[in-house]
Parts: sequence; C-alpha cells; structure tokens
Amino acid sequence: MPQTRIIGTGSSVPRRILTNKDLESIVNTSDEWIIRRTGIKERHISSKREKENTADLATQASLNALDMAGISSKDLDMIVVATVTTDRRINSTACMVQKELNAANAAAFDVSAGCSGFLYALSIADNAIRCGTCKTALVIGAERLSSITNWQDRGTCVLLADGAGAAVLTATAEQGGILSTHIRSDGNFWDLLYSSNGKSTTLHPMLQDIDTTSSQLIMDGNRLFKKAVGYMALIAREAMKHNSFSSSDIGLVFPHQANIRIIQALAKNLRIPMEKVYINIHKYGNTSSATIPIALDEANREGLIERDLNLLLVSFGAGLTWASAIVKWSI
Repeated sequence: MPQTRIIGTGSSVPRRILTNKDLESIVNTSDEWIIRRTGIKERHISSKREKENTADLATQASLNALDMAGISSKDLDMIVVATVTTDRRINSTACMVQKELNAANAAAFDVSAGCSGFLYALSIADNAIRCGTCKTALVIGAERLSSITNWQDRGTCVLLADGAGAAVLTATAEQGGILSTHIRSDGNFWDLLYSSNGKSTTLHPMLQDIDTTSSQLIMDGNRLFKKAVGYMALIAREAMKHNSFSSSDIGLVFPHQANIRIIQALAKNLRIPMEKVYINIHKYGNTSSATIPIALDEANREGLIERDLNLLLVSFGAGLTWASAIVKWSI
C-alpha cells in the first residue's frame, strides 16, 4: 500500500491588518483584554477592493504550495477545499480553484467540518492515495470569517480572521509521511457554535469594505472551551496510541489556533512543553480551517521543521468536530 507524504506547503492572507487598537474604536474592548483572553494581537481581514475572496486566497496558497512541490497543476488528481465560507452557495470553492489553476485532471470538491476541516480533507486525500485511487492531491483550508462576523459582538469579532493554507500530497513507496489521521464528530452539540441569519447592522466606517453576508456566527464560548480542550486531548492521545508514541516522541505540535488558553490547556493535558507547540495566533487570529496549514507553511518556510520530525496536528470545530494527524515530515 502506498504511503502519503507532503511535498509542498503554501499560504495566503489578505493584505489588510486589523489590530486590537483598531477594534477598540469598533466595539467595547481593549488591546490588553484581547491579548490576555485570546493571545491575539492582530488579524488579516479581506477587502472588497482587493482580489481576496475565499477562492482567491485558496488559489494563491495553492500556487505557493505547487511551486514548492515543483509540480504542475495538471499533475493533480484531486483538489479538496475545507471551508465554511464559500463565495457561492453553488458551486464549490474547489471547482473555482480548479479553474484558476487549470487543473483539468483533478476531481474537485469541498468539505465542511468547521475548524477541523483541513484535517478532515487531509484524511480524505490520504485515504484516496493509500487506496490507489489518487496519486497527487491538493488539500486546502480557506476561510473569510469576516463575512460572517457580528462586528457588534465583542466576544467573537476579536477572534475571527481570513486566510488560506494549502499542502500538496503525493504517493510514495517510502515509509513515513502521514502516519495516521483520525476524525470524530458529535452533532448533539451543534448549537455551541453555528451561524444564523442576523440583524442587518451599519458597519463601522473602518469595516465598510468588508464583503459581509446575512449569516452571523453565534458561539457559546464557555461551554465550547471545555469541549475543545477535552476532545482535542482525546483525539491527540488516540493518534499517539495508534502509532505507539508517547508525548516525548512528538517533535512539534500544530494545534488549531483558536485561543491561546485552549492551546496552553491542551499542552498541559498532554504533558507537552509549550516550546514544542507552534503558535502564530498573535499574528493571524482564528482563521478556522486555515489555521493549521498556514502554521505549517510558516514553520516550514522558517526552517523550523526538520526532516523526519514527528508532527502532531490537532483541531476542534463547529459540528462539533475534532481531528488529529501524525506526520513524519518529509520535505
């Protein structure tokens, strides 16, 4: 059975940066409060004046990943985009990316699994490669959460941001690469994090060029925090047990970047030191399914991931969904 290895990563974020200081003039909050409660200092927000729709960000991240992988888009057999903020209800973001890449030989489709979307998409592509139905796949996490943000709700608007990350996967006869993926969900708690049609509001002048929709995100933060830490720890342990790993075998952890306190609580639960946990939430905020691939690409390009290092990827999102993967780095 072929194995799956990652041969290229890429990411893309909107040009505009919205800082905590900017948010102080929009809602009743403060830079100190946001940093203390979330770890976020700034986030990237799309503008209608720029080419920064979900598909645009996904395409640019993909081009960067393909360039690193050194392959043509025509070599792709599959494109999987994880997103909850598609540009259109019909058709899929993946098909729009396929058009822009001219990836004529690929099957393209979206996956909706909240913030766990990238790891769900990674699992799908990995299984297809292992089964022999796909040789080379492009997996993308892309979001424009600014489009579904209630900018009058200080509990959520300080968290959310836009961006995309991508990874190119290919079949190999060598051992290593993606060692295992694990996905879980529980629909009984869907109402802890969901979107619903909100009241039309007048945006602050600073936000006038955001391409908003009628949907707005609704979150039960306190209950969600407890579920996030518990389920992420559970799925992380499942992945380590599956591979006969202990915490000491993990070289670097890439958690979903939702909240610094969740990340710290997860590391403590797993008994993994924080110096082994990659964090970039302070620069990008919560970009949902894009957080892990953006972090992977950033760490990869900074030279922080040594070849054969064991990586633990772990996420939690709306649904509720949670997922993990262990990857022996192969770039």
